[in-house]
Amino acid sequence: SYGDRDRNQSGDRRSYGDRDRNQSGDRRSYGDRDRNQSGERRSYGDRDRNQSGERRSYGDRDRNQSGDRRSYPQRGGVERTYNEFAPVRERVPEPPLPDEITPKDLHSSARNELKTLSKENAERVARHLAMAAQLIDDNPELAHEHALAASRRAGRVAVVRETLAITAYAVGDFALALRELRTYRRISGNDDQIALIVDSERGVGRPDRALEAGRSVDRATLPVPVRVALAIAMSGARLDRDETELALGELEIPELDPDRAFEWSPALFSARAAVLEDLGRHDEAAFWTQRAEVAASALGLDGDFDEMIVEDGLIEGDFLDDDVPDAPAAEENTGAASEPDAADEAESDQESDEQENEA
Repeated sequence: SYGDRDRNQSGDRRSYGDRDRNQSGDRRSYGDRDRNQSGERRSYGDRDRNQSGERRSYGDRDRNQSGDRRSYPQRGGVERTYNEFAPVRERVPEPPLPDEITPKDLHSSARNELKTLSKENAERVARHLAMAAQLIDDNPELAHEHALAASRRAGRVAVVRETLAITAYAVGDFALALRELRTYRRISGNDDQIALIVDSERGVGRPDRALEAGRSVDRATLPVPVRVALAIAMSGARLDRDETELALGELEIPELDPDRAFEWSPALFSARAAVLEDLGRHDEAAFWTQRAEVAASALGLDGDFDEMIVEDGLIEGDFLDDDVPDAPAAEENTGAASEPDAADEAESDQESDEQENEA
């Protein structure tokens, strides 16, 4: 038994001190434990020499007696063999950054999130994010490359993962967008991109999951632009399921006021007009189409309802089209501008540590 291994010849348990005595009963000094057979103390270098007296190379220290490299145990008891021919992971080249792009081109709130990085890395990431923001409309593919470069350098920063999700959505990679949106949501704790999550679920062909994701949040806690974008995305998911009447019902929200124009009003009015058209209610569809055009004109959007950025929070009545009867009265902007094409939890942080270490 285990206890018998620690007993002497007479059967008595040895004291702790007896375990470290030599055959003559004398206690060995600490120095004696590191001496060779001739009694001489080994030098530190001798401890790492082979039988022929030559110092072993670093690689030889990891080989067995037959000269083969030893395998390493893996989790679960499975041995993993060292592969000396495994390819070396090279750094992915980053898209060039124009000299005129500086960290100050990125919004101050986004720059604040980069303070956990080193100064040099934070500046590089900020410039990539600024380029992604500038290119998202005209060149989404290049914007996506800049977002990927930022993610490789700062994969644990929420605004970086959010930017990567938006550019992935812009280039049609809905699976990547969905993964990054979930990661952003987990890191930040915010639901402000829930509409884009719903729309990305639609993009990968899962309208049921899209509806489930949309119902998982308390809409009363969402900012108004996010709540409107979510209603539009949920309506689209209903259309994917051929539930046209329910799609119209998703748009019946308090913000659906034809006499008021906010930055999110054109998209909401246009979405309602499209559903009414599908239902064959053409007169009503024409009415909401007109309202969408008037609201867009008042906000200076020129009919572009999908990507809305309003610089001025208050639109004066002088900007309204006087030729259109009953033009909607513009109101004060009550929320932040919605993200481009604004519409749960996949793990992706496993790559972040490697990416940040490489940076």
